[in-house]
Amino acid sequence: MAAAWYLAANAAGNLAARHMGLGFGFLGDTANFDIPFKLIAWDDSNSYARALLVCTLNTLLVSLMSIIAATLLGLLVGIMRLSANWLVRNIALVFIELVRNTPQLVQIIFWYVAVLQTLPPIRQSIALPGGLLLNIRGLYLPILHIRDGSTALTWLAVALLLATPLLWPARVAGRRIGAWALLSAAGAAVAFAATVEDVEMPALRGFNIGGGTQIPPELVALWAGLTIYGSAFIAEIVRAAIMAVPNGQREAALGLGLHPGQVLTHVVLPQAVRIMIPPMTSQYLNIIKGSSLGAAVAYPELFQIFAGTVLNQSGRELETILILMAIFLTISLLTSAFMNWYNRRVALVER
Repeated sequence: MAAAWYLAANAAGNLAARHMGLGFGFLGDTANFDIPFKLIAWDDSNSYARALLVCTLNTLLVSLMSIIAATLLGLLVGIMRLSANWLVRNIALVFIELVRNTPQLVQIIFWYVAVLQTLPPIRQSIALPGGLLLNIRGLYLPILHIRDGSTALTWLAVALLLATPLLWPARVAGRRIGAWALLSAAGAAVAFAATVEDVEMPALRGFNIGGGTQIPPELVALWAGLTIYGSAFIAEIVRAAIMAVPNGQREAALGLGLHPGQVLTHVVLPQAVRIMIPPMTSQYLNIIKGSSLGAAVAYPELFQIFAGTVLNQSGRELETILILMAIFLTISLLTSAFMNWYNRRVALVER
């Protein structure tokens, strides 16, 4: 408390010496700059508060994408590390050692400069399955047009989709209710299909791509860098958790006639999940905080937009940094709370 009082008094004294005051009224000022990638509508006549919302959503997008992809890739590499095949095992080892011992920022810039900037121009776009187009300007995806008046149905589809993974491990009276999870997933698919009016495919029109939606190379580079770097650490967590499961569990499963794949998916991994959740939480928080490295490749996330453009235009250094810290703190605490809740849900309860 004494340290906090000293810092606050020191900041107040410095602001008074410069004839400045602490306030957040600048958030209502006009931004007068463009944000190249956004998930919601944005215009340069919008306020700094709107810019804060736009770049926060961009940060949440790349963080969520990276967490999901890093978890899946880390699970795969972690299992490969324990493979009986010498080649598979050592490929995973080389991947982990290479990624973990090179700076994360270097990897992000590598993907942006050495990989994405070498893609062909628009007129020589690479056609991918599903109508996707890839070129130096990014990845172009088909876009879905939602029917008018179907907002409630869209939210229902999202709610059912989010409920599906939560219902799958749930039990009532000691019995798993996996059928409800399948029903929830089917309901989400039906509700989502009912909201879609048509699908607009990207296509080459003159010297540009028309239709669809663009995923900029900055987002792809940041996503790839965060995913691959985080997956190397998650792979070691998965490997350690699997090795922590008593060997007798494997022997008993093999004795019951299960083949190695069934032993892994039905016996070992469900027990290993309980062990890996706490350290995985730390890696998820590292991925979220690492999203601020997007400023190095000009991805419009929180640090690049708010602690860069907004800070320079408004001159409100203390306020912008306080807002930035508060947002990252809130996101991290909410992530930790969710992971702790899930940890308690899957933890063994002594009888």
